[in-house]
Amino acid sequence: MHIIPELMDGLPNICGSEPLVEKTVQHSRDQAVFRSQSPIDFGRIRSAFAIALHMHQPLIPAGGAELAAAAIIGNLQYMMENPQIGDNYNAPVFLWCYKRMGEFIPQLLDQGKEPRVMLDYSGTLLWGLRQMGSADVLESLQAITCDPRNRRCVEWLGNTWGHAVAPSTPVQDFRLHVKAWQHHFAAIFGLEALGRVRGFSPAEMALPNHPDVAYEFVKTLRECGYRWVLVQEHTVERPNGFGVERKHLPHRLLCRNSEGKEASIVAIIKTQGSDTKLVGQMQPYYEAKDFSRQELGGKQVPPLVTQIADGENGGVMMNEFPPKYFEVVRECSASDTPLMNVTEYLEHLEAAGASEDDMEVIQPLFQKRIWDRFQPGEGPDKLASVIEQLSKEDSRFHVEGGSWTNNLSWVRGYEALLGPMERVSSLFYEKVIRPGHSTGEYRYRNALFHLLASQTSCYRYWGQGVWVDYGREICRRATDILNCDF
Repeated sequence: MHIIPELMDGLPNICGSEPLVEKTVQHSRDQAVFRSQSPIDFGRIRSAFAIALHMHQPLIPAGGAELAAAAIIGNLQYMMENPQIGDNYNAPVFLWCYKRMGEFIPQLLDQGKEPRVMLDYSGTLLWGLRQMGSADVLESLQAITCDPRNRRCVEWLGNTWGHAVAPSTPVQDFRLHVKAWQHHFAAIFGLEALGRVRGFSPAEMALPNHPDVAYEFVKTLRECGYRWVLVQEHTVERPNGFGVERKHLPHRLLCRNSEGKEASIVAIIKTQGSDTKLVGQMQPYYEAKDFSRQELGGKQVPPLVTQIADGENGGVMMNEFPPKYFEVVRECSASDTPLMNVTEYLEHLEAAGASEDDMEVIQPLFQKRIWDRFQPGEGPDKLASVIEQLSKEDSRFHVEGGSWTNNLSWVRGYEALLGPMERVSSLFYEKVIRPGHSTGEYRYRNALFHLLASQTSCYRYWGQGVWVDYGREICRRATDILNCDF
């Protein structure tokens, strides 16, 4: 039995066993993992619904009074140690939120019910929990991830290790984030558990819409073994440029680059904006109850209403979600509108004879306007010219990606931080990737840790004040490591 250690020289184990991790995900990617244990009569139900809980805390240089010398710790640890600042008093509740599904799932199973949940934890949060000594939280998650009785009810979603947003993260770094998360997850929960991770949840629901970046995004996911990705409805369009019509059926996200290459992946559409009330009050269940079976590939199948929300932020998730989750699970179990996880649903769908080829094609937002003037294969220079022309004609046109906010740029306004980030990324490539240094070396892991930690979305999302200072400081440390150790 192969075991990857979780801790290596004081750092999270995010690299070094790539061949073993890659073998695991590639070997298991086409095997059904949930359907054989699913009691749901897929041919009888009218509809279904799925919920995902997104959990994240960044790593920050705040373990000490002086920024330049402070230890890099999890933001949750900082909140726990400084409860008098701002809303840091919420830290104990946040910690409980990270742990509680490990208690809810067994309780509901004991009652003869059929709970389901999808979990999306960033690598920085998982490391921060271990670093601050919250072993009980990780043990609670271990129980629902690895125990055969519980694990059929829980689906983990992959993420970028440092919670980096895809549209503005260099494509080679994005791949490093994806692989580091898989590596770290396997080190915590085991290779078998990693083999059951089939879906990907992009940080901030940010989907690249620049053709070359979007293509690399999907290509990375497919090559890392992922079968489907969660997308926000406002970040995609049909090939005719109009919005998606049948939002509660799976689609095929097709991305083409300037050289004419294509990559596709199953897309599950999250509808509406980012509102924790949607999950906190279990709205997907009540929406799904109004639906009946729909046609897909000549077959009648149940639609799936899918929502994701922060699992800890806000009073609704802190206080209202637990009793509502129990209420709805008790009501929907064995009903014709059950709670399902997405991979479980897709496996039932495949067994019913529906395939990826039957799914309607979608593409990232604004690409119809690009393809009207550009033929795939005309190259990056022509693509850049077309994008520049479209941007001049319409200020609303952009290729900076889209997210749940529908109006947030992941580039504009962040110049003070993007410059250092881009320089560190370039330096990492020149000093580490190009020479081909071993991923098992301490110096590689240390440099990678700082690179990935510097690219967390929080530094871009807040865009000013201490968060920019944190991001720039981690970039400075990464630069020193790269210049001194390589």
